[in-house]
Amino acid sequence: MDVNVSLDLTDHQYCFIAISKSCIKEYRSSATKICLYVIFSLGLTLTLCGNGVVILSISYFKQLHTPTNFLVLSLAVADFLIGLVVMPFSMIRTIETCWFFGESFCLFHSSLDISLTTISVFHLMFIAVDRYYAICQPLFYPFRITNHIILVFITISWILPVAYSYGIIYTKFGILESYVSALSCQGQCVLIINALWSPVHALFSFFIPCLVMLGMYAKILFVAKKHAKVIHSTEQNHSLKENRKHYQKRESKATKTLAIVMGVFIFCWLPVFVDVIADPYMNFITPTVVYDAMVWLGYFNSTFNPLIYAFFYPWFQKALQCILTCRILGHASATRNLITEHN
Repeated sequence: MDVNVSLDLTDHQYCFIAISKSCIKEYRSSATKICLYVIFSLGLTLTLCGNGVVILSISYFKQLHTPTNFLVLSLAVADFLIGLVVMPFSMIRTIETCWFFGESFCLFHSSLDISLTTISVFHLMFIAVDRYYAICQPLFYPFRITNHIILVFITISWILPVAYSYGIIYTKFGILESYVSALSCQGQCVLIINALWSPVHALFSFFIPCLVMLGMYAKILFVAKKHAKVIHSTEQNHSLKENRKHYQKRESKATKTLAIVMGVFIFCWLPVFVDVIADPYMNFITPTVVYDAMVWLGYFNSTFNPLIYAFFYPWFQKALQCILTCRILGHASATRNLITEHN
């Protein structure tokens, strides 16, 4: 045993010193805890502020009330809630290596965790579908992707994950093995999905949406290249040439943005869901610190989404400028400027 650990047994060995069935608390130095709190708090703050700006921008500026942006708004709400109600308690559990909030809240928090992260993933999937129709079938887009269809997408994105997560956790199904404080020791909150259900969980929460997104974006890239060839082969009329070049520029930017969104999404979520499938077959050998790191990488996808908007969407940059300079209070001028930038 490390000397530092032995010196701090009375203060740091157990989550609850006065409880005989308390879980053992892993030792971490004060400096390590402070660094982790700073890093996680920064990510949490960026998640709340970034998604808060997206929510305020789309809600406030009527010019942004488009079907696509309604999907983005709903995604931002889910990501904002992850930062508000999931990340703070997970941060304390990860850093302190103990759960101080009781068994009932453990189950509720775990349900929120699974449902909100899956809701975020589903929104990204439907945004890919929306972009597919916008780029690959632009003539039919206004008729196929209406506000009514977007409402259906949003409803599915919220109801299915919530029903799934709360169903498997509260009804147990005999499939989800729950290790909470009352079943093992006081101060633990870990939900472990067994080998039978883990592939189903990974498919529903990640791999099926991911495959849909890859399929949509692959088709978009194919169509973008096809359009580029057509543009290069028809350069007779100067006006037509300029219009097509402008369209190609917009299409190229949209495609690049989608590729980055997809790349960030896979980078953030693939590790933890590969582990979800593999770990039960390896007798749960993944160290807690490694698993926590993968989970937090997934959480940070909700942080990165609005940052991607900030870099690639002019409407977001203009809205952020209006908010930070308080020009949003001058409703007419702010929206007029936003229209110009957005168009």
